[in-house]
Amino acid sequence: MRIIVFGASGMIGHGALRASLLDEQVTEVLAVVRSPLDIAHPKLRQIAHTDFTDYTAIQEQLHGLDACLYCLGVSAVGRKEDEYTRVTRDYALAAARALAAANPALTFCYVSGEGSNPTEKSRQMWARVKGRTENELLALPISAHVFRPGYVQPVDGAVSRTPLYRTVYRITAGLYPLLRRAAPRYVTTTRAIGRAMLAVTHAEGTSPSVLRNGDINDLSLSYSPARATKA
Repeated sequence: MRIIVFGASGMIGHGALRASLLDEQVTEVLAVVRSPLDIAHPKLRQIAHTDFTDYTAIQEQLHGLDACLYCLGVSAVGRKEDEYTRVTRDYALAAARALAAANPALTFCYVSGEGSNPTEKSRQMWARVKGRTENELLALPISAHVFRPGYVQPVDGAVSRTPLYRTVYRITAGLYPLLRRAAPRYVTTTRAIGRAMLAVTHAEGTSPSVLRNGDINDLSLSYSPARATKA
């Protein structure tokens, strides 16, 4: 199985990349990056790319892929709607369309967020944009799955690139075990998201189109590369 990862330098992308490299059935992992990742692995190949609205320059490298783990995104804090839309929606749709054209049977896993609004009428800008992006991705002629994690605890060396979030995670790290026991279906980890995305990929279209924290945690717990059926 060959997988492509977007946003591998981010917190959730770290979990997706790590899970992919650990999966024995994944033979190659392509990471589309602006700047090289500080990691070396026999299965990892990095593709340098700068224009995330146009994949013409690397289109030939996008063939023969089984799944995309799309974790690229930014915080909406301090951003205007057009800027946030460009990164959140335009980048994701451009990647999905380019990959679909090269790989019609591709499984596309998109990391959205709990609270996204598929009616596209929310008063919260980020929720409208995320909802619109989800709707358009699910309408594409590929097997698309939307992941809506709520509270995500970074583990295995994952670090948020947003200073405010890093501070919050440092403060709440000690509380996570309590949150997990008190509300296990409302919290998850970067490791669980990565494992759940691979579980969806291995499941060959039998997973739900929209997955929340409970679904993510359940899939992570049941995920086992040894039992996967997709080669």
